[in-house]
Amino acid sequence: MSQETSKYKRILIKLSGEALAGEGEFGIDSNKAHSLAEEIKEVHSLGVEIALVVGGGNLIRGANLAKVGMDQATADYMGMLATIQNALALQDACEKKGLYTRVQSAIDIHSIAESYIRRRAVRHLEKKRIVIFAGGIGNPYFTTDTAASLRAVEVGCEVILKATKVDGVYEADPKKDPSAKRYTHISFMESIKRRLKVMDSTALSLCMENNMSIIVFDIFKRGNLKDLVLGDKKIGTLISNSEDIRIDGE
Repeated sequence: MSQETSKYKRILIKLSGEALAGEGEFGIDSNKAHSLAEEIKEVHSLGVEIALVVGGGNLIRGANLAKVGMDQATADYMGMLATIQNALALQDACEKKGLYTRVQSAIDIHSIAESYIRRRAVRHLEKKRIVIFAGGIGNPYFTTDTAASLRAVEVGCEVILKATKVDGVYEADPKKDPSAKRYTHISFMESIKRRLKVMDSTALSLCMENNMSIIVFDIFKRGNLKDLVLGDKKIGTLISNSEDIRIDGE
C-alpha cells in the first residue's frame, strides 16, 4: 500500500467517449485507453474504491442521430450500446495493468457483462475491483451524466470526478472568449441557472438533492487524477451545495 493518503475512500469517475477517441475524436485509441488505465491504477494503489461511467460519443451520438430524423428512443439505445463497447475496451486496458475489473450493464447482455445489481456492485468495490457501469441507466432520454449521478448515489460514492478536456468550468466558452474566467467553486443551483453545460439539469438536480459533489477537471493532463484524489492541489472546479462562488485568481 502506498504511503500517500487519499482524500476519498470511494469515487466515481465520469469519462466522456472522447477520452478514448482516436483520430478526429472517433473510434477507440488503444494508447489512450492504456494511458487512462495507468492513471486509474495509480489511484487504485492508494486504496481508493473506483467506479467508472464512460460515454459513447466517440462511436455514436444518439442526440445527433435524433436531430437528423431517427426516432429518439432508437438513437438513445444505439448510444447505450456504444457505451458498452467503450466499457469493454477500458476493462481490457485495466486488466492488462493487473487490475481486477467488472463491467455492469443496465441493458442485459449476459455474454459479455454482468447485469447491474446495486448490492453486487458495492461488493465488488469493497473487494477493490474496478466497476465500470455501462448502458446508461437502461432507458432512453437520459444521458450518461445522469447515469453517473445515479450510480454514484446508489453505491455510496463520496464524489464524482467529471473528466473533460478543459481544466474546469468557465463563465463562457474559453475557445470563443479567451477572457472567460474559470470558477474554482460554484453551486449546483447557479450551474443550472447559468446554463453552464457542466452536466444536464437532471444529473445536477440529482447530485444537489443527494449532496453529491462534482469536480470537473482536465483528464488529459498527466497526473491530474492522482493529484485530485490526494487533495494536494486545487485542480478543476468544485460544484457543491455551498452557495459561495469562487473564481480563479480572485
